[in-house]
Amino acid sequence: MSCFLFATIGSLGDLHPYIAVARALIKRGHQAVIATVEDYRADVEGAGVEFSPMRPSMAEFGDFQSLATKLFNVYRGPEYLIRRLIMPQIRLAYEDLRHAAKGADLLISHPLTFALPLVAQKYGLPWVATILSPLSFMSCYDPPVFAGASWFRKLRALGPGPYKVLFAILKHVAARWESPLRDLRKELGLPVSKKMAIFEGQFSPLCNLALFDSLLAEPQPDWPAHVRVCGSLVYDGLAANAGTGNDLDNFLSAGEAPIVFALGSSAVWIAGDFWDKAIAAARQLKRRAILITGPVILENVPDGIRAFSYLPYSRVFLCSAAIVHQAGIGTLAQALRSGAPQLIVPVAFDQPDNARRAVARGLARTIPFKKVTTDLLASELRALLTHDDYIHAAQKVANDLVNKDGAVCAADELIACIRQKSATE
Repeated sequence: MSCFLFATIGSLGDLHPYIAVARALIKRGHQAVIATVEDYRADVEGAGVEFSPMRPSMAEFGDFQSLATKLFNVYRGPEYLIRRLIMPQIRLAYEDLRHAAKGADLLISHPLTFALPLVAQKYGLPWVATILSPLSFMSCYDPPVFAGASWFRKLRALGPGPYKVLFAILKHVAARWESPLRDLRKELGLPVSKKMAIFEGQFSPLCNLALFDSLLAEPQPDWPAHVRVCGSLVYDGLAANAGTGNDLDNFLSAGEAPIVFALGSSAVWIAGDFWDKAIAAARQLKRRAILITGPVILENVPDGIRAFSYLPYSRVFLCSAAIVHQAGIGTLAQALRSGAPQLIVPVAFDQPDNARRAVARGLARTIPFKKVTTDLLASELRALLTHDDYIHAAQKVANDLVNKDGAVCAADELIACIRQKSATE
């Protein structure tokens, strides 16, 4: 039996993939531990996986709605995340991971767990990197769409050159964000690294697991070495509202398939009047709808529309006529498996790029979240629901993914890394 330590931080979309692969490893008789923020202890332990705390706790940053507003700022959000939330706590995270790594045979990092490679290097432990979305590769040959700068992709026709310049500028700007990490490396007696943690420094020399479906991105010449595209690791999480099951079944059986509106676990905090627009658009189309609203409690919802704070995506997406969502990579993975056409309303981070890749498959349309209006929602949904090409493309993708289990593939690769390491010792 081997022991695998996973480290992750972020939203539920950053937690659920690791629960999925941890459970796959446990089924094979291995030990799996997830080190993450204290806020997720119940989610991890409730899934039957061992939990190890890693600071900081999200509760330390106060009101989550205010925090989400700062994080989803298109221009300042990434800097706030790295410079204000993660780097000031890097020493605490290192100490927590150093403790959690005792007895571990293999360490597995998330793109934002910058302290984990330091633990691996300091104590001579093997580590594997994971990549949750194609944007993290920052490929000049398959350039991403950046939130707030989608116009830059028009330069793709000029080849990789403009993107090499852009990435060099981004690295220059972001270099100062990582000074606490460089200081920690020096204190630990580790050699200076020219690789930036938020760019090429996140990748492992041993193995890099891409935890997204291959239909979203194929390997490129400038991807790091030793990449394995495993596919999405789908996990619904704990059914927080157990009483919604009958309510959902009764609603679904009472009429035609509804349009489902969802914004994941983070963007839902900055929804604003999105739900009002969603209700108005559904009524304009004379369609039934389900709204998954998270912390928002909606009152006086019209007939034919139901609002739930939580529903398992794998259950409700399969019963939908169309899905409106923000294109978080976890939400997108569930939507791709539903066979339903999608209207994507990306907010920030990797979401605009994920949306672009889904649109390229012919199964989705997109509106930037800030440009959403009732009339735009209605017109775009009308196009999805009345043109069979979108439905056929969505069903084809769902059929292609039906027998692909990213969690099993990732577990196979991690076990192979253990065996490879043992064979060379």
